[in-house]
Amino acid sequence: MRMGKWAKSMAVLGMCVMMVVLAACGSNKAVNSGESGTAGASGSGGKSLKVALLTPGPVNDNGWNATAYAGLMKIKEELGAETAYSEKVSNSDAAEFIRGYADDGYDVIIGHGFEYGDIMKDIAPDYKDTWFLVNSSTVSQEPNLTSLSLNNSEQGYLMGSIAALMSKSGTVAAIGGSDIPPITNSVKGFELGAKETVPSIKVLSTMMGGDSDVAKAKETAISFIEKGADVVMTNANQAGLGGIEAAQQKGVLAIGSNQDQNPNGPDTVVTSVIQDYPEAMKVVVERIQKGEMKAESQLLGVKDGAIYLAPFHSFEDKISKDIMDKINAIVESLKSGEKVIGNQ
Repeated sequence: MRMGKWAKSMAVLGMCVMMVVLAACGSNKAVNSGESGTAGASGSGGKSLKVALLTPGPVNDNGWNATAYAGLMKIKEELGAETAYSEKVSNSDAAEFIRGYADDGYDVIIGHGFEYGDIMKDIAPDYKDTWFLVNSSTVSQEPNLTSLSLNNSEQGYLMGSIAALMSKSGTVAAIGGSDIPPITNSVKGFELGAKETVPSIKVLSTMMGGDSDVAKAKETAISFIEKGADVVMTNANQAGLGGIEAAQQKGVLAIGSNQDQNPNGPDTVVTSVIQDYPEAMKVVVERIQKGEMKAESQLLGVKDGAIYLAPFHSFEDKISKDIMDKINAIVESLKSGEKVIGNQ
């Protein structure tokens, strides 16, 4: 009889141990991967700000998801935040991860992509002490849901202005990849910037419907060059290399987008207009940290340091002072707010 009770007690103990192990495993799933750093800066009440990130893909993809991770590390290093991240989080799993971070006391939870917007709208009312931030979106909800988008029209405006100023033929070209607002807005902005800067300029433009076909981008750029374009901009992620290759082959100029593209064509890419998502993420989280955030979408651009010109590299000495002065004046007008370009 005693042996039976002892065996039963051990069985119960074993079940308890197993439940603890399973609970720990569940916790590890909710916080898939983490990076911590508490270098002095603090959130409300003097405690270290805790920021978590969800990405739809791997953070080492050298693209969209890597950009978000770089932003998280910038927040850690410059704001002293304690950080954690979970990668490859699908829509079906997102609620579990978001609630897990909120339950763990994270002050800011960032969903890197508009697809997290509706999920965060549903969850945010349950955690009013947590800020929810959706990247590449315009969603908002009182009192604690905001979103971040970059002023792609402003980016395009700068690219178009510089292209028009550099053109000798009077014709420039803008090629967009996927037919989505961040890219279509940049192409529309390009046309606006080119025509406002040089009213007589002719702008050739098209959308390719995708961002991976380098050959198609090259073929499209060549067709525009053969129609007289002597400055080409291609905003199509990887496919953008095709536009630069076409410009190199045909001996015309290119304007880079999103990153400094000069290394891909040192004698071809005059400059690039960079979108700095990491800086934009830091700016928005810093607003939260300082208690300045409102539950409304955040549109960041030149004045916020989220969009800016890359170096002109070897073209620095090839561009006339008159043209460089005009470029600098356009940048300053956007930075000061004298010139306002909004996404359409």
